Amino acid sequence: MAQGSRQIQTQAQQQIQTLSPQQILVVKLLELPAVELEDRVRAELLENPALEEGKEETSNDEYTENSENGTENDEGDTSYDSLSDYLNEDDIPDYKLQENNRTKGEQPEEIPFSDATSFYETLKEQLGERDLTEHQRELAEYLIGSLDDDGLLRKSLDSISDELAIYSGINASTEELEKALKIIQDFDPAGLGARNLQECLLIQIQRKIEQQHPAPDSLLYVEEKIIAECYEEFTRKHWDKIQQKLNLDDSIFQQAVKEICKLNPRPGASLGEAIGKNMQQIIPDFIVDTYDDGTINLTLNNRNMPELRMSRDFTEMVEEHTKNKANQSKESKEAMMFLKQKMDAAQGFIDAVKQRQNTLMTTMQAIIDLQRPFFLEGDESLLRPMILKDVAERTGLDISTISRVSNSKYVQTNYGIYPLKFFFNDGYTTEGGEEMSVREIRKILKECIDNEDKKKPYTDDELTEILKEKGYPIARRTVAKYRQQMNIPVARLRR
Repeated sequence: MAQGSRQIQTQAQQQIQTLSPQQILVVKLLELPAVELEDRVRAELLENPALEEGKEETSNDEYTENSENGTENDEGDTSYDSLSDYLNEDDIPDYKLQENNRTKGEQPEEIPFSDATSFYETLKEQLGERDLTEHQRELAEYLIGSLDDDGLLRKSLDSISDELAIYSGINASTEELEKALKIIQDFDPAGLGARNLQECLLIQIQRKIEQQHPAPDSLLYVEEKIIAECYEEFTRKHWDKIQQKLNLDDSIFQQAVKEICKLNPRPGASLGEAIGKNMQQIIPDFIVDTYDDGTINLTLNNRNMPELRMSRDFTEMVEEHTKNKANQSKESKEAMMFLKQKMDAAQGFIDAVKQRQNTLMTTMQAIIDLQRPFFLEGDESLLRPMILKDVAERTGLDISTISRVSNSKYVQTNYGIYPLKFFFNDGYTTEGGEEMSVREIRKILKECIDNEDKKKPYTDDELTEILKEKGYPIARRTVAKYRQQMNIPVARLRR
């Protein structure tokens, strides 16, 4: 046998989850809040002539004569030999806001919100100024949509890579996502796109260094070394260890710490506060009415949403073509295919809107069931620990679906308008097995700090003891973490 390398071919089976165009449409509609959905529906009405606005007429007997021949498979591919699949009353979605549960003519209250441009839109404007490939732009837009309200990226790049593949059909490696994230981290204000507080502070310090070009021994480089090399000691306020490790003069060290404390741990929140002073209105996606007898009523707020139906002109044309099927010319057959494609797209859009309605209602009802005490009383401290998984298990939906419903959606209650994210909070379990809401603990902690003697504010150790006396036995490091999350400085800086 001749010496040399041989190529060995092997076969391997691999399962790859892909979404159909209809599933992708459902996912995209699910992400849209009420106002954007209305715009999307009206755009579809303009684009697809087979789709019309208005209620279906009650009499449609003349269009249902051939209904026995229609079939539909699991993938949604519908036979067009008859028109019954499009012309029965079930084709008309009842996603219009239900009017029966409130007084006739009564409109949901619109609460003004001081924010002229959304956080997402502002970052997309900055993204538009960059010279990127279409693939890079898609990745960057998805990352922007994954930022939390503080402007930080709490998800891992691996999980985002999986989401892109499953829900958007986009293949992206973690290296590509890392490069796209670096682009976002270059946006204003500095600190956006950081994956943790340490990275957030470092981005802000390094941005100052790039802008000011300071000397190598300047204060900014001291700040950078403290956060980069001694971050754990900094969070624990082990000042002596930091000074010894970095061999810093006490005066320089104190100045550096003072400057670090001026950095913004929540760049996204500050961006939201800084954008515009014009008044715009939050349009809630849900209306929750609570009555004195303990009844809680949930409705979807689709009051400006046009009802959808199949075009009567299109159905009549398809019917005529179907009657003369045997004598059709090539041009007639092509026209028939065009009509069928448009009707297929129209029916798919109607079905997607109906599925969005059902998913939203199912999810919101589960949130109400899990947080019922709050909806009855309006007391924030009554919110129980709840995460996406809890709602997913109650509804039977995927966690990613619950996440999409909860993002950018608002609910109007008897006590005000809240983002759905407001109802999700971590839990804390005591040694006795009692589960407490983190939000409840933060509220008590803030009350303690608000009522303290400003000349002698409580240290974290003292706050820990006070919380224990109030029935919240949590560790000092946990108290410090919650205090930092509320952007409350340490005791010596609260004097």
